[in-house]
Amino acid sequence: MGSRPPPRLVVRRHDDVGQRWRRLWWGLGWLGSLLAVGLLAYFLSAHVAPAAVDHRQQRALQAQVDDLKQQVANLQRAAQVNDVATRALRGTLTQREKELSALRADLGFYSRLVGGDGQRQGLKLQEVKLQPITGSRGWTLILSLTQNAKRGDETSGNATVSVEGLRNDKVVTLDWPALGDGAQKDGLPFQFTYFQQLQGTIVLPADFRPTRLRIHIQPATGEAISRAVAWSAALSGNITTAEGDRDAQP
Repeated sequence: MGSRPPPRLVVRRHDDVGQRWRRLWWGLGWLGSLLAVGLLAYFLSAHVAPAAVDHRQQRALQAQVDDLKQQVANLQRAAQVNDVATRALRGTLTQREKELSALRADLGFYSRLVGGDGQRQGLKLQEVKLQPITGSRGWTLILSLTQNAKRGDETSGNATVSVEGLRNDKVVTLDWPALGDGAQKDGLPFQFTYFQQLQGTIVLPADFRPTRLRIHIQPATGEAISRAVAWSAALSGNITTAEGDRDAQP
């Protein structure tokens, strides 16, 4: 049997130190990457979290603003409805007061006309009304005269009116000739047994502010009637007797 040749042996240097350094560098790199990821996550959370919080707060504030706006709108609508209802109620009350006043005037008129109080009464100024004439400084004057039906006698005469007021901050009285129609310069004539309504026109100067009417009724026989009526009362049809004013007696 022949001899076998000896095996070839290759001797290589075993570098344990280099391998350890490589492993160390790999470990450091892995730790560095973890640190970098952690830092990145920290910074991202630091910026994103406040933004998310701010967004939630903004939405919450906006919801409160919208709610307050709705409440204000509701209150405004309620106030408008209440205002309309109040105006309507005031208008109704005013109308009822006018109707009541008219009914009282009618009651007094007819009660006096038929002698409801059982007394004979003479000539009386029952009602005074003023109505503006549109587009002018003129006014339609309406006087209602009555006497008790039990009296039974016809009465006649004339009625004149003067107007008291302010002109250039001074108290001025405009007599009938300065107010009335030229065709009725002597006054408004009347002749009746039970009642009569007189109508005339008066014209006021532009710089004159009326405050009161002075009405003088002179029958052909008997005592005259003097009556003072506030201008505002004449506009509403409610006459007011001033102190010293009186009606004719039977």
